[in-house]
Amino acid sequence: WGRHQMLSIKGINTTVGQEQQASMKEKQVLEDLEMHLARRDTEALFQERPETGNQYLEDTLLQDYLKTHLPPKVLEEVHQDLERFGNRLLTKIQPLSWECELNPPVFQQYDAWGRRVDHIHTCLAWRRMKEISAEEGLIAEAYEKRYSNWSRLYQAVKLYLFSSSSGGFSCPLAMTDGAAKVIESLGIPGSLKNAFDHLTSRDPAKFWTSGQWMTERRGGSDVANGTETVARKQPDGTYHLYGFKWFTSAADSDMALTLARIADAEGQCTQGSRGLSLFFLRVRDEEGKLNNIQVQRLKDKLGTRQMATAELWLRGARAELISAEGRGVAAISNMLNITRIHNVIGAVASMRRMISLSRDYARKRVAFGKLLKDHPLHMQTIARMEVQVRGAFLLLMEIVRLLGLAETNLASEQEQLLLRLLVPVAKLYTGKQASAVAVEAIESFGGQGYMEDTGLPVILRDALVLSIWEGTTNILSLDVLRSLAKSQGQVMAVFLSTVQKKLELASGTEELSPAVQQAQEAIGSLRQFMAAMGSEQALTMELAARDFSYSLARIYTGRATTGITEPGNGLGALLMEHAARPDASSTDVCAALRWCNQELCPVAVESGRGSYGRGAALQDSALVFGNS
Repeated sequence: WGRHQMLSIKGINTTVGQEQQASMKEKQVLEDLEMHLARRDTEALFQERPETGNQYLEDTLLQDYLKTHLPPKVLEEVHQDLERFGNRLLTKIQPLSWECELNPPVFQQYDAWGRRVDHIHTCLAWRRMKEISAEEGLIAEAYEKRYSNWSRLYQAVKLYLFSSSSGGFSCPLAMTDGAAKVIESLGIPGSLKNAFDHLTSRDPAKFWTSGQWMTERRGGSDVANGTETVARKQPDGTYHLYGFKWFTSAADSDMALTLARIADAEGQCTQGSRGLSLFFLRVRDEEGKLNNIQVQRLKDKLGTRQMATAELWLRGARAELISAEGRGVAAISNMLNITRIHNVIGAVASMRRMISLSRDYARKRVAFGKLLKDHPLHMQTIARMEVQVRGAFLLLMEIVRLLGLAETNLASEQEQLLLRLLVPVAKLYTGKQASAVAVEAIESFGGQGYMEDTGLPVILRDALVLSIWEGTTNILSLDVLRSLAKSQGQVMAVFLSTVQKKLELASGTEELSPAVQQAQEAIGSLRQFMAAMGSEQALTMELAARDFSYSLARIYTGRATTGITEPGNGLGALLMEHAARPDASSTDVCAALRWCNQELCPVAVESGRGSYGRGAALQDSALVFGNS
């Protein structure tokens, strides 16, 4: 070997005779690198973070909608308050949101001396969110009705702005709103007047939040067969509840509404939905002690980790029967409507937040010698997401507008039927949209989208619950079919006539004529499908349920066919209505047209392919299970 021995120094092959010279060169390289890195410490950061400003002032679609629909006096007051609220969100509330994520709830089962305490510790920022919710009237606004039928829409707008900065507190607010709605629908009986006042209070010291304890050990949406909790009547007329609640969101709430089966004198309970009754209970007494409730554990969830979700044992919890006996499921229907609308609010807000951040990042991030905003393919991707959120936003506004009319006795029978149909349709479709947009938007940040400390993965994780909570896509698709059957076809007649009216309005705008033509063809396909299904078996309609619901969503507002990155989407009746305004912009017209470049009625297409017959069902099972 000798001096001809080969060594490898920094990837350079050399002989021992050259070793000293190479070592000196390596030392110089390292010194130069250290100097370069030292200089970099005083230079700009590797990458500027994406930021947003006042969420209200940056949302031109929201402002245009309010200008179009609100009475001038209401608009003037609302605009001032929303601008102020947008500033508060930016400067005060958004920092609290991150604190809630960094400091999730902690469960303490025993104290230092072995005494069982079952205490759920929440951070200061979470408790501050509760106070802010009261101060801003995020529940109160809908029940004070200061602006008559526009009060519900105004509340929804504030919740929409609050959602992405709430640190997960939007979820307790959804259930609180739902509980207040149930109590209101019952006529606010004397025994519940105090609870209603707390739920709708603007005083942080008095404001309550509510949980809804429906899911038990069997889990899922089948509460009729899955509810095992038993209610035993006491001599004073109250009830003691015994059972296990497997998934209780906002377990730190002040009160809850829950389902249970009333036991008769022999201890027997009626099974099925006819045996379920609705109960009100306080979680703790005036001294802060749990109401004969034991916390088994907090759930370890994929997202919404800011909020305490628990498994609870009811060991004789004192409760009040608030529905007619055996009418619990009917009593919670109002709650489900409200919480599903909150789900839509969260979905639209999540999409808007991600797109706003993606948009700002495109103005700052340089790749391949130019800003992302100057790469046409990148801008095309964000534009397709933008069309998604525009359609979803207008569908949300349509629903809360109809709800406001219904709550002030101004809605026609047709508008009430339309509301009943659109709530599950909007919930199921925007939930799927939010997940898809979140995934696409995460990708728009490259590797930074995958980093926890950017705060972006939190938005993705929290979005994934939106297609599960308050009914999965399939469950809600079947609910859509039930609404059709219950109305004996009236709801579809109202749906089609409403869409037709919106198209007639849009037909006066020449730029929209291609979209109107495609829309008319889609309606024709839907009518043909409905006529053909009249003689088919129940299995066929069940298999068609999801595609049918998607078709309704696309035909009413416009939706993507296979994914958010496909060009164009659905009909866009609402988008075309918005684009037909006298002061509509070219962007409004563009968004409406882009909805119309894809298949508008997928249920008709799949029906023509034989996707809903008995043979297709057998093939589905064979594909899933194969030879296993």
